[in-house]
Amino acid sequence: QAEDGIRDLVLSLVGSEMCIRDRPDPNEIVTRQEQFETTKIYDRTGQVLLMEVIDPRRGDRTLLPPEQIPEDFRNATIALEDKTFYSNLGIDPMGIARAFILNLQGQGVQGGSSITVQLIKHILIPEEERYEISYARKIKEAILALEISRLYSKDQILEWYLNTNYYGNWAIGVEAAAQVYFGKHAQELTLAESTMLAPIVQYPAMNPIDNPDEAKKRQEIALGRLVDEGYITQTEADAAYAEKLEVYTSMLKRYDIIAPHFAMYVRKQLEDRFGTNLLYRGGLRVFTSVDLDVNRIAEEEARNQVAKLQEEGKEVSNAAVVVLRARTGEILAMVGSIDYWNEEIDGNVNVAVAPRQPGSSFKPFSYVTAFHQGYTAAQLVMDVHSCFDDFPNPPYCPENYDRKYHGPQSFRTALARSYNIPAVKVLDRVGVGNVIRTAHALGINTLNQDLDYSGLSLTLGGGEVWLLDMAYAFSVFANGGTMMGEPARNPRPGFRQLDPVAILRVEDALGETLWEYTRPEARTAVLADGRELSQEEAYLLTNVLSDNNARAAAFGSSSALRLSRPAAAKTGTTTDFKDVWTVGYTPQVVTGVW
Repeated sequence: QAEDGIRDLVLSLVGSEMCIRDRPDPNEIVTRQEQFETTKIYDRTGQVLLMEVIDPRRGDRTLLPPEQIPEDFRNATIALEDKTFYSNLGIDPMGIARAFILNLQGQGVQGGSSITVQLIKHILIPEEERYEISYARKIKEAILALEISRLYSKDQILEWYLNTNYYGNWAIGVEAAAQVYFGKHAQELTLAESTMLAPIVQYPAMNPIDNPDEAKKRQEIALGRLVDEGYITQTEADAAYAEKLEVYTSMLKRYDIIAPHFAMYVRKQLEDRFGTNLLYRGGLRVFTSVDLDVNRIAEEEARNQVAKLQEEGKEVSNAAVVVLRARTGEILAMVGSIDYWNEEIDGNVNVAVAPRQPGSSFKPFSYVTAFHQGYTAAQLVMDVHSCFDDFPNPPYCPENYDRKYHGPQSFRTALARSYNIPAVKVLDRVGVGNVIRTAHALGINTLNQDLDYSGLSLTLGGGEVWLLDMAYAFSVFANGGTMMGEPARNPRPGFRQLDPVAILRVEDALGETLWEYTRPEARTAVLADGRELSQEEAYLLTNVLSDNNARAAAFGSSSALRLSRPAAAKTGTTTDFKDVWTVGYTPQVVTGVW
């Protein structure tokens, strides 16, 4: 075995000239490092972190300058990995000699790797060669280590090393490790915490989340090495070992998300706008439109209402809320479910951007189309038993929710009281296709089938829409017919040309602004006939939807729709109460509830 080892070594040395010739340029230690940082998404104040976007192929990383890396952590790493780091030439001759003897004894090509060599192996050696059992690779690494130690300071090499090491559980670098395991910044780590984390580099699975007992043993080894090298006293080591550490026991604590449905919505927008490479690796700082006070109120009210209805024996399990600032198109709150983490209700599904039937909350699109065609709120429509030809299907005979007929009704009372038969008659008069085009122009991005696909049931919620789109469309009414927001990223002819705003500013890792929402654009919705929705038409609809006297016969004079100030609102309920909606607005705020 010894003869075979010597023969391999001789052959490798004969080929060492080729190793030297083919080695990477040592200066590439700078350019070849994976220059990525985790993207961070904040609320509108920039003070509250909503989520960090983690690249599943690389991990979570925040680069730190050396002065922000605790001395205890640096010392523990050196004591464990390369105790002669500050005095050697980039390689550990004694370690190499020991490894060579073991190799000659037939125990394989052993390590003897210094910190500098480990850094080179991770950054400069191609991945296909990185784990190759080869003296040639070892020689290449040693030569590069000598050159890099000559070109760069020890502090610089250590900084690179500590920022590129993998510490398990997606954590790359000391800052990510401190956050993952202890929920704090690296510069806040204690001696006990530093010696718990530093050994993870050797065996990432032996970390305090996945293997706490083994991690504790390795902490003891690290403390012992620090004592042996004179960095700390035995008393300090004993005190650190006895210290009770509050280790995160779940990755969810590290990556728990505030306003999760909104944060995930923003993440998708960032991916569409900037691409996955910049999203995952660019270290972006993203300032969003969400107002966490408003979002908290929406979350609490949604949960409370579901709980209240459940106590009353109703089969209700979930709710969603969207709140927009009407004058700017900004999303102030987005609650996609009452509990993002509840699998029983598919809580991670964002119902705010999921297709659901809107029930009668869709009726305003039929009536505003009628106003656009010249009808008035005083126009009469008969609320009597009626059937409509739906060949080859049986005739369509809608019924009111109270199973009654109310005789002649004005458009105002028919819409305010949400009578179904008049709404179907209005849709029949103005045309299904025209109403769909109205909905598209105002903000609805679904209903993409043929214009006659839904038939006359469309006005009763026969199609599926997003809660976010409904709220945005109603904001056009709140603004007197004007749409506010940012240019649509994928505009389609006949559909809305502006989108609601979720992102206010995006900065790169150096703090330079990549994109900013400085002021809203304003567009007037153009309906099916090519004419714009006028202020008068939008006002007329708002006047009807805020007329408490007109709706009192159906909802009562003191219903939940009556606020302390004038407010427009429209409810919607689908068959068997499967979906229940309310969308309402004042001139300042639009709220949609599912």
